[in-house]
Amino acid sequence: MNRFSNKSVLVTGGSTGIGFAAAQAFIAEGAQVLITGRDTQTLDQARQQIASDRLITIRNDAGCIDDAKALAAEIARRGITLDAVFINAGIARFAEAAVASEELWDLTFDTNVKGPYFQIQALLPHLNRGTSIVFNGSINAQLGMPQTTIYAASKAALISLVKTLSAELLPRGVRVNVVSPGPVSTPLYGKLGLDAAALEATAAQIQSQIPLGRFGTPQEIAATVLHLASPESAFIVGTEIIADGGMSQL
Repeated sequence: MNRFSNKSVLVTGGSTGIGFAAAQAFIAEGAQVLITGRDTQTLDQARQQIASDRLITIRNDAGCIDDAKALAAEIARRGITLDAVFINAGIARFAEAAVASEELWDLTFDTNVKGPYFQIQALLPHLNRGTSIVFNGSINAQLGMPQTTIYAASKAALISLVKTLSAELLPRGVRVNVVSPGPVSTPLYGKLGLDAAALEATAAQIQSQIPLGRFGTPQEIAATVLHLASPESAFIVGTEIIADGGMSQL
């Protein structure tokens, strides 16, 4: 299929995990894809792995408003207007409420809420009519999982933004939706702030709660992102699609 031929797509945090899988899928469907990331080396590795002349990599900090404006300016400089945006870049750091720091709060909300909000604001002049915006949420916003208070709150705020932005941007012909993954095997799980033993125990505990009995794959989430980004989902607006192996549903 070539659902995105002659279309341009932005994937923030596109150098690893779900964002990388989505970038690969959009490229396979014919799109020109721009991916962002904080780490130049990881971006270079993504470029080498995807190996397409329709891929553009841009170093960018998803939690920085100045970087959000700079990204929009770079897109304009290249003469690109966007047909789909996947706001995927995010941070997941877990800590008990009794010891969680203000620094962790600020980092999480800057990256997961403030950055995405002002990134969309900066991109508005560069969105074609019919553009689909997809946010990466999380089922943690629906679950009372210990040690996730800050992370879950940030994702709940992001999901709320989908509703309000949908209503506000619809007259521009822009749709906004969110995919909320459950546990997915990505490098993000290695960045939770837990040591190896705690990480292994946490993963085993989480897996035991998934009716399908396994973590999801980045490619499975990417497939849902592509559906929401494509014209075939034109009647889906302001909606959260949960992809969690039944964890929050059964």
